[in-house]
Amino acid sequence: MLYGIGTDIIEITRIKNAKQSFLQKTFTEQELDYFYQKGSRPETLAAMFAAKEAAAKAIGTGFRGFLPIDIEVLHDEKQKPFIKPSKKLASLLEQMEIKAQFQLSLSHCQEYAVAFVILHQA
Repeated sequence: MLYGIGTDIIEITRIKNAKQSFLQKTFTEQELDYFYQKGSRPETLAAMFAAKEAAAKAIGTGFRGFLPIDIEVLHDEKQKPFIKPSKKLASLLEQMEIKAQFQLSLSHCQEYAVAFVILHQA
């Protein structure tokens, strides 16, 4: 069963020019570690931020009851991105009777980063 889809596009310069306080409120420690391991390239964080926005759209609520940091974008051993919801977000999804998993696709060029998320039955 399909619960929702979401997509988001962001100008990479928005993340490149972001203040450190924004980054710390928006990204988890693991996400920031990945960013630094990848050479601190702003397109890395921009794509992850787009994924957070796209996931909120797929849930259908936007950021109501949770924050961007509650959507963690991680990568498996083959560098495939995936979403790990925080305990707070997992609880909210349970309250909404959504027993689902996220599928995620990320891409970027020199100016933009984009994410596409599918939320479907687990």
